[in-house]
This record gives sequence, C-alpha cells and structure tokens, in this order.
Amino acid sequence: MVDVTGSTQRDLVNSVRASNSVSGDVLTAEYQSQGKGRLDRTFEAAPLSALLFSFFVQPKVNAERFSWLPLLAGLAVINALDKCCTFTNGNRAQLKWPNDILIGESKVAGIIAESVDNKGVVIGIGLNVGMNLSELPVDHATSLELEGCSNCNRNELLVAILQEFYTLMKRFEDSDSALKDEYVARCATINSPIRVEYPSGEIIDSFATGIDSTGELILENGRKVSAGDVVHLRAR
Repeated sequence: MVDVTGSTQRDLVNSVRASNSVSGDVLTAEYQSQGKGRLDRTFEAAPLSALLFSFFVQPKVNAERFSWLPLLAGLAVINALDKCCTFTNGNRAQLKWPNDILIGESKVAGIIAESVDNKGVVIGIGLNVGMNLSELPVDHATSLELEGCSNCNRNELLVAILQEFYTLMKRFEDSDSALKDEYVARCATINSPIRVEYPSGEIIDSFATGIDSTGELILENGRKVSAGDVVHLRAR
C-alpha cells in the first residue's frame, strides 16, 4: 500500500514488465493523481474517499480467454458488495458490460484489465466509497456512502473482493459454464436497448441479447461487440 501515486495500474504494470512482481501481488493507494480507466480516460478521487487498487494474476487458461477477466472482476465486486453493504431502497449492485458497476443507474466502480507481455494480466479497480456529491468525478456517478452504505471499511471490502475474484477465477480455470449465467443474471446491459459507440467513431443503436463464450456482447442482429462504450437507453 502507498499513500500517494500516479496510478496503481501503471505502477504495477511497470513492475510486472520489470519482472519485479509475482502472481497475487496487490497494490493499493490512498490517493492517485493519474488514475487510468478504459480507453485511456483519467480517474481521480479525493484522498481516502475511494478504494483504489490493482492486482496481478496469471490465470491457467489460454490468453484468448483473458477477455473474461474484467467480467469476473465485476462479478467479484458485486458479490462482495452483496455481503458487505446494504443500500437504500433495496437496491443491489449491477454490472454494466464490460467494466462498470452500477447502483440504480449510477456508476459506483470501474474496472480495467491489461495483458502484460504475455506474463499475465493486471486488473485495476476504482470503487467510490465515501465520496459526497461534490467529490463525484462525473454527474452520473455515485458512492457507497450516498447509496446508504455508510462507515464502509475499505480494507474489509478489499479482502472480500479479492477472495471473491480468486474463487471465481478458479471456477473459470475449471471451465465452469455456470459463470456465464451468473454474469448475465446480474448484468443490466443484457436484455436492454443500448447504444454502442465504437473506438472507430461508429455509433449504432441496438438491443443486447447476451454474451458469448469469450465475453463479447451479442446484439439482436447477431453482431458481437468486443470493445466500445455502451450507453443504456430507455426501454422500448
């Protein structure tokens, strides 16, 4: 654990590249000034207000299946929140494909996964814990505190998330087909109208019907999405 860093993700990726880290290493920070999200977006949280960490894993699967790891990380986060938090209005955390955690329609956490030189994968998670309204990074964000989970112990939540992830990863390595059903059951994107904004600039409106064995999102016309921003639209 460090008090201040630019980015736990960048630091741990560099450590893996330099062969200074082993599978299972975890790096947490009280504050990071250059937090990194998907598509090189920045993420910044006030000191002590968020759970910010990255960890290194070497799954015993072919690299072609690594695309499932951020989905497993998301499932680990919501499973841990189920155990550690009670939210107002009976809300439960939900998944937004491919890398966000929602409470209601607001984002409470984001996930990034980077494959590093065929050595393994570094997964980074940023979870808004004690933020107040003025500290939220964007207007569609929320925090555990704002959703009624006050006095959350970040250390206990970190342990719970990691324990859930390694349980899920073992099942993944054993090719447990039930993982897909568990993900779909908690994913707000599935069976919903969505807009997909591709890195190329292409934008399409469609309906998400499921995910395939590689974790790609399946649209109603059969097209599959491996990368892009997904916006949830109002129900038809």
